[in-house]
Amino acid sequence: MGAKLFCWPQGSPGIAMMLRALLLTGLLSWANGQEGQAMLPEEKSQIRDQIVEMFDHAYGSYMKYAYPADELMPLSCRGRVRGLEPNRGDIDDSLGKFSLTLIDTLDTLVVLNKLDEFEDAVRKTLRDVRLDNDVVVSVFETNIRVLGGLLGAHTMADMLRQRGDRMQWYGDELLHMAKELGHRLLPAFNTTSGLPYPRVNLRYGVLNPLSRTGTESDTCTACAGTMILEFAALSRLSGEAVFEENARKALDVLWEKRQRGSDLVGTVINIHNGDWVRRDSGVGAGIDSYYEYLMKAYVLLGDNVYLERFNTHYRAIMKYISQPPLLLNVHMHNPTVSVRSWMDSLLAFFPGLQVLRGDLKPAIETHEMLYQVTKQHKFLPEAFTTEFRVHWGQHPLRPEFAESTYYLYKATGDPYYLRVGQSIVEKLNAHARVPCGFAAVQDVRTGAHEDRMDSFFLAEMFKYLYLLFSEKNQLHFDIDDYIFTTEAHLLPVSLSTSQPPCRGNNTEAPTAAEEDLFTYSCPSTQTLFPNNPSFAKTIRDSYKYLTGVGRAFHASPVRGIELPLHDHGMEPVEFLRSMGVSLTPLSEAGSTGTRGEVHKGVYRVKLVAEVTQTTEEEEVEPLLVQLISPPFLGRTVLTAGPAKFGMDLTKQEHGVKGSIVKTSPYTACGPIENAEELSGHIALALRGDCMFAAKAHRLQEAGAIGVIFIDHREGSNSAETPLFQMVGDGGSTADITIPLVFLFSQEGALLTSALEDHSNVDVLMLPKERRLGKTTDKPLGKMNIKFRLAEEGELEDGEEGEARGPTLQFVLEKGEVVLEEEEYKQQGDSCLTPGDDHIPCSYGQTAASPPSHSPNDPNTDP
Repeated sequence: MGAKLFCWPQGSPGIAMMLRALLLTGLLSWANGQEGQAMLPEEKSQIRDQIVEMFDHAYGSYMKYAYPADELMPLSCRGRVRGLEPNRGDIDDSLGKFSLTLIDTLDTLVVLNKLDEFEDAVRKTLRDVRLDNDVVVSVFETNIRVLGGLLGAHTMADMLRQRGDRMQWYGDELLHMAKELGHRLLPAFNTTSGLPYPRVNLRYGVLNPLSRTGTESDTCTACAGTMILEFAALSRLSGEAVFEENARKALDVLWEKRQRGSDLVGTVINIHNGDWVRRDSGVGAGIDSYYEYLMKAYVLLGDNVYLERFNTHYRAIMKYISQPPLLLNVHMHNPTVSVRSWMDSLLAFFPGLQVLRGDLKPAIETHEMLYQVTKQHKFLPEAFTTEFRVHWGQHPLRPEFAESTYYLYKATGDPYYLRVGQSIVEKLNAHARVPCGFAAVQDVRTGAHEDRMDSFFLAEMFKYLYLLFSEKNQLHFDIDDYIFTTEAHLLPVSLSTSQPPCRGNNTEAPTAAEEDLFTYSCPSTQTLFPNNPSFAKTIRDSYKYLTGVGRAFHASPVRGIELPLHDHGMEPVEFLRSMGVSLTPLSEAGSTGTRGEVHKGVYRVKLVAEVTQTTEEEEVEPLLVQLISPPFLGRTVLTAGPAKFGMDLTKQEHGVKGSIVKTSPYTACGPIENAEELSGHIALALRGDCMFAAKAHRLQEAGAIGVIFIDHREGSNSAETPLFQMVGDGGSTADITIPLVFLFSQEGALLTSALEDHSNVDVLMLPKERRLGKTTDKPLGKMNIKFRLAEEGELEDGEEGEARGPTLQFVLEKGEVVLEEEEYKQQGDSCLTPGDDHIPCSYGQTAASPPSHSPNDPNTDP
């Protein structure tokens, strides 16, 4: 596209401003369309220079206004010194009066090619920093930020020294400081379990009368499980095995305490007895870096034990926690139960970890969801709901989203991720930059700032952004020779060959599970993207309008949104139609632009919900699916949800009975292939791919007398999920006259299993209060029954040829109840109720007692 020059007419400021605004709007629209297009080297270089300038502004402000304090207060333009500022609770546990931000930033200076500044910062660290302060600090934060920072800086200094052109004066002083700090952290591991105390006094340790710590009983899983990289590196660089041994023992305890049924761990654990205090399990706050360190410990140390443990956990995560694009918290002992309806921003690291494992599809899906949330709120809120609304509005300049963006770009080479990185840079400059650095966002909804710039902003954010826009030959070292800690400090992978693993470091053989392509291998773009550079784009496009950001909304009789669907790669119109969403071009809907022109490629989308959440006043009346054919005989009762259309089962006195037949195709979203088999039977159909009403129309036309829909979400069940009512697709459903019910996954699995085991399964669809075999409120009344043997000849002669002999006769004192012949023949199998319904009897059961069932079986009706 050729460049054009614009001349602003003199004396027309209003016109000039309007033209500038129009040009800016056009450029922004053009930029939005460039997300997936290649970025020229000149543009990458320009953005990289911008990142360096931003780093200089943040680091320079810290050194000018805050050093030697631990952190910069960017709104106050002064340092944050613990004890001199209002206490912020646990947040202040990372401050130890050891120039935290300087140490955390050391190896970032090398990555950004600021070698003079690095050498000067190392000298300041050796001259000014003390580690024997009488202050209580977080073991976890001090390990990843300070110990990790010292080790990363030592690694960089040693690399430069060995090249012979810099740091020739350096004599491993940073390593000696790291070893001193390691010994000051070791008292935290003095517990009966081996799990560390969450806090330690740098001078007095733990349980000392002067330490002011040691009374704690709990720690988070990540706090105990995020020590192995730094401690093992310290052991292998210093030759003192005690650090690696203690960190490994803590990991052993967490592994042993995992829930064996689900292979998940909880969030908080008792450090003395190993009991779980909080049993919610996810990949975000409280657990995140435990999983990260298992994978990276294998990379750094070459010990297969860590990889085996990670793979075991990862299979559980993908089974229970990952619901692409969401990552939800579940109960570790009952992982089909989601314990909250929101996610925290720390889980944004997880797509990057999935890239390390080679599992790119879910990484792309979750990352795209996170990107859409940042588009909606400028930054990732500290927590956001599954509907992408703000739960907690803070954003302390966390780097996890930038981290995953970097990993995905390196794995795919897709320029889309450069555009994502560019958006991060622009939003930081536009919404977080202040005269004295960068300030955390107090609330993404208002844009208000907080007087806070955490050290991880310099340690991680600028490192990942700079590397994202850099080529390997533009760095002073080969980045592939190093592994990033959770704080993005660089440790050399050569440590894996420096000495053997700790003795006794073993894992019992995990239960046999199907291994995938990447269980024991590194990611390969050749395998993941064989001549298909659009693979990542195809995955992303499914989530392109996840939050509906930037889409115009117009009031109309039909509530809808407008989407510019110009993307021909996905065939979005057909894709949406396959999901049951109908599209109408705006031209057909009678909508035109301001001058009457038609918006080409813009469609009106009718938003349709498949289910409705009822209000508190409107209760869902449960229905039942009762299996009545042998061998079930009414004992198996499944709770079902109703529909707002079709036959009203509550008005059917005896329900609807029929044999069940599985639909082909199972989703019933295409022509019914087994219509002849379905005719006169109750159809089983799987939820998904199209709307309930569309399925019902097809199956009714095929001759089905009823439909049982089964949830396609694995593990859902009526015991833990509220019932809902199925609704139509917005069109007319008056012609649907057959009954429709909905079963959750676990109940549906019981029904399909019964069909597989038995050639014929009859069911009864009916309201819960009319369940077959349920007793009425009317008592049976008192009835005496006497038995006697009739005398010979007392009875009338039978038919000719009938044998005579002793006969058993019932003599009823009150002849109000008579046993008919057919009923009598069935009494061996069933009990009788006054309504002539039969319930299977167990020994000792009376007609007035319901059938017995296991109290732990969610598929039986109580």
